Amino acid sequence: MFKDFMNDFKTFLQRGNVIDLAVAFVIGTAFSAIVTALVGDIIMPPIGLLLDKVDFSNLYVILKEGSTPGPYLTLAAAKKAGAVTLNYGLFIMALISFFIIALVIFSMVRVINKLYAKPAAPISTKSCPYCLSSIPLAATRCPNCTSQLES
Repeated sequence: MFKDFMNDFKTFLQRGNVIDLAVAFVIGTAFSAIVTALVGDIIMPPIGLLLDKVDFSNLYVILKEGSTPGPYLTLAAAKKAGAVTLNYGLFIMALISFFIIALVIFSMVRVINKLYAKPAAPISTKSCPYCLSSIPLAATRCPNCTSQLES
């Protein structure tokens, strides 16, 4: 029984789609790190500068004071003091990262779909040899000129 299980598992692992999925996961993880750095280090600083020098990574609401009473200058200081915080700035950055990743994936899928040739529509009609109107392939008589058609 264990030997059958291991043989089935080996067959499963040797399929191309499992390996493709593993490669896609690794590339996706690396891409996510790049997008996170792009959002945190390139996109958010100018937006924060435009919004009166707001640092999105330090936007939070204190739900419960820590062992050291506030005010806390940074999120790291609040966490160090043991405060319970609602980190809406980090959430905003995560939303922007998500939208960038979604946009890139949508663009990639769109380009890949354009690369695949669309199959030709199946032929379902023919021309009547007498009146040249379009008729179904299986027709034995033309509905327009009532001519008997050769099969």
